[in-house]
Amino acid sequence: MKSARSVKVDRRPLDWRAADVLREQILSGKLVPGQRITEAALAAQLEVSRGTLRAALRSLAHEGLIEQVAYTKWRLPELSNGDAWELYTLRGMLEGMAAHLAAQHRTQDCVVTLTAAFERLVTAVASRRHARVAEADLALHKTIVAITGHQRLIDQYHLLEQQVCHYIVHSNALIMDLNQIVSEHEPIVRAIIAGDAVKAERLARAHNAPEVERAAAAMAQEQVEPATEPPIRTTRSKQRPKAATRARKAA
Repeated sequence: MKSARSVKVDRRPLDWRAADVLREQILSGKLVPGQRITEAALAAQLEVSRGTLRAALRSLAHEGLIEQVAYTKWRLPELSNGDAWELYTLRGMLEGMAAHLAAQHRTQDCVVTLTAAFERLVTAVASRRHARVAEADLALHKTIVAITGHQRLIDQYHLLEQQVCHYIVHSNALIMDLNQIVSEHEPIVRAIIAGDAVKAERLARAHNAPEVERAAAAMAQEQVEPATEPPIRTTRSKQRPKAATRARKAA
């Protein structure tokens, strides 16, 4: 894990920089769901004080990326069907509202910004790289939220955005025919540009419905796959019991 001292934005408080480093570790999958960490060990890795680290962890807890399980221990939340359903349905509500406001209060600058974000998505799809497509997909939705100018909506979406990113990293819910991505987003963009607020909201809300189904299917598959193995939680720190089981069978 890289040191928080290596972050280039030196003017920000150290706990903010530490939170950025940890957030990147979580969203990149270097820290996995269910993994437990202690303040002492993590503070040593980041080369920051326990107090600074605790402030960073509390910030991430507010974003839903980590949770406290004891006074000095923390855990990355496990993901479930219920998590996916809650995230995507709430996301649909927020994005529906954002699309409505974006269409209702659009300006020429907003249209230019939105069009550029959509073109970046088209380019990403052409690259055939799923990670790049997922990034451009989320960036387009963030753009729609941003051009509303509704600061409280922007803040709430930012909190949800981090949890959605966390889910995407650890599931295959967004793996689909990449050619569908453009056709799924283009009507929303066109409705906003046309100033049709009602249609834009309807399309934005409906857009998340397939994601809920894909998310549930992905989580269900993850639950089925380990069914033939002994009932051991599949985390990095609990692989030895499998070897012990094989040894007992051999004996």
